[in-house]
Parts: sequence; C-alpha cells; structure tokens
Amino acid sequence: MTIKRMLCCLMAAACLWLLPLLALAEGDTEEVSITIFDESGNVLIGDPTPEPEVTPEPTPDPALPVYQPDGSILLTMSFTGDMTIGSNVQSSGTSIFEKELKKQDGDINFPFRNVTELLHADDLTMVNFEGTLTTAGRNPDKRNNDFLFRADPSYASMLPDGGVDTVSLENNHVLDMGQEGLAETKRVLVEAGIPYASEDEPAILTVKGVKIGSLAYQTFGGRHDELIEKVPGDIQALRDQDCQIVIVSYHWGAEKDYAPNDNQVRLGRATIDAGADLVVGHHSHRINPIEYYNGRYICYSLGNFSFAGNKKPDDMATFIFQIRMRIRDGVVTSEAIKISPCRISSRTDYNDFAPTPYTKDTNIEAVLRTLKQNGKNLDYALQDYPLKWPDE
Repeated sequence: MTIKRMLCCLMAAACLWLLPLLALAEGDTEEVSITIFDESGNVLIGDPTPEPEVTPEPTPDPALPVYQPDGSILLTMSFTGDMTIGSNVQSSGTSIFEKELKKQDGDINFPFRNVTELLHADDLTMVNFEGTLTTAGRNPDKRNNDFLFRADPSYASMLPDGGVDTVSLENNHVLDMGQEGLAETKRVLVEAGIPYASEDEPAILTVKGVKIGSLAYQTFGGRHDELIEKVPGDIQALRDQDCQIVIVSYHWGAEKDYAPNDNQVRLGRATIDAGADLVVGHHSHRINPIEYYNGRYICYSLGNFSFAGNKKPDDMATFIFQIRMRIRDGVVTSEAIKISPCRISSRTDYNDFAPTPYTKDTNIEAVLRTLKQNGKNLDYALQDYPLKWPDE
C-alpha cells in the first residue's frame, strides 16, 4: 500500500468517528448507538438491542375451579358413538383404513379434520373406542369371527390431537387381540393421556375443578338384571371418591336397531334412578332416540362415529351429542343439550372415516325425523332436538 493510500484510509476513518461529535456540536443531544457486525453477524462494536422476552401463557390447571359470575361452574361435554380404526385382520390385503390413510398423505389425524374445532371447543369429549391399539396377534377364541380390529399403537395420538379426552372401552371388540392386546391397548391409551373406562375400571377426570367419574359396561349375555343390581354400588363408589358428575356408558342392544328394546329401557332408567347424571349408549351402528327421564338424559345409541369396519354402510347418518351441566352449591343440573347431525364420512360415494357435520337442511331434517319417529313408543322421548345452544 502506498503512503498516499494509507493517508486516505486514515482520513476516512477519522471522519467516521468525528460524525457523532459534529452532530453533538451542532446541538443534537440525541444519544447515538453504533453497532458494527462482521460478515458472520457477530458484534464487533456496540451492543445490539435485545429481543424482548415473551412470557408464555400459563397452562390452566384442570384442578382449579372456573366460576361463572353467579358462582356456579358450567361444563360443556361432547359424546360420540363407535370409533373403529386400523385394520380388520380377517381381511386380506391392505385394509380400507390404510388405503385412506395413504390418500391422506399419511396424516393420521385425518378422521377428525371436520370435527376438531367442535371437539376442542368443549370441556370434555368422550368416544366409544371399539377396537384395539396393539401389535398382538388374533384372539384364538375369535378366529372364526368376520371382524377383528387392530390398529397400530402410534395411531393413539389422533385422539388427543382430535380433541378426545377420554374413552369408553367396554365393547365386543376389545378382546379381538386377546388379553395381551387389551392390556397393551389400555397402556397405550394412558400413555397418550386418554383415561379409559371399562367394567371395574372407572375413569376419573377433573375438569374446571369438577371431579367426573365414568363407568362402562357390556350387556351381552342377558346381563341387564345383573347390572341393575351392580351399577348402583359402582355409582356410589364414585360418589364416595367425591365425583360430582357420574357418566355411565353401555354397549347394548342389537345391531341395526333404531330404537332401544325393553331391557335397555329398564336398565337405562334404573341407572338414572341409581344416581347417574347421564347415560350414553352404542353398538347398534344406528342412531336411537334420547329420553329425558327424572331430570337426566339417556342417549340409547349415538350410532357410528369414525367407523373403519365398512367401506360404505347402508346408513351413514350419526350425530354428536353435547350437554351443558351446571354445578351450583354441589348440585348438578342438566342445563341444556344440542346435537350436531353428521355423516360418518366427508364423502357420499364411500366411507372415508371422517365424520362431517351436515349442512343441507334435508339431511339434518332426516336425522331429526329418524330420532322423533323412533321415539314414539318411549314415554320420555324428546319431542325436539335442539341444534343450537339457547344463547346462540
């Protein structure tokens, strides 16, 4: 470098350092901060302005009560019918569920895509999980059955992601993969954060500070009288554990029945008389009417929900049942209900296992008409099925 060039560089550097001083000399009292970075973005001179720290929102503690202005606690709960995912291991080749999963680019949450918002907006969602989450082999006692359901344990993640908080796990498919498969299914559900209710294993949850107990039973083999004797003691046991709300699920009735039989009615009403706050039923794969009995609701069948047991069932109508319960001074009241009529598929040409609320009035009216007509022989059947909350 020549002496002349060195002098020019020194003069240029001096000017850069003198600029702030000249500004101050002209009466500019603003504080100037200069930061110089190298090519890698590291600070050579000065301090960069630090990014403000963002305080994360605290996660609500479910054990803490959430009070309404009047001092009560209001809970909104949703219930669906049968959920069957994965494969029927009695069928050869790729299952219809796995084929649909591939169409959905491997997104395991696809069954909930059209109801996630609804189910995440409530305080508790329960589905009847009819199947297994296991790698175990077939139950040797069921090898002649047409349907044996098994899903990969990793599929359990769709439940919490979809808004499901708990499941009833008492139905005629829980033993499709034997005792080993059932044990793994229970373990997988718990690891996914999903409490399950099965006979002699109630699920207990705390929501908005309210302790909720859930019981589940099968009635196959003519167990109605036995359960009429047994269930009151199970309900009382949950009350003794300070459960303020008790929900009882039954897998009962006959497939494709649109109304409950006399034994279901006897058991459902006896369960309310024994102190249950709600009865929900399933198994028939068809929607059944709802009764309002002694201030409580009995949903005899919620039909199917996401059902991978059939590529195109001859009736794909269903509904999601929602209820608001208010707890005031330790007393629980069923304040309001509504239903969301749905198709168990987003498509009409085949079952893609994605429950989708109906938007056409004709479809909604068909669900309402089915419920009302099949409730004509029930003394306490609902005459109207609200589609909105009273304040909507």
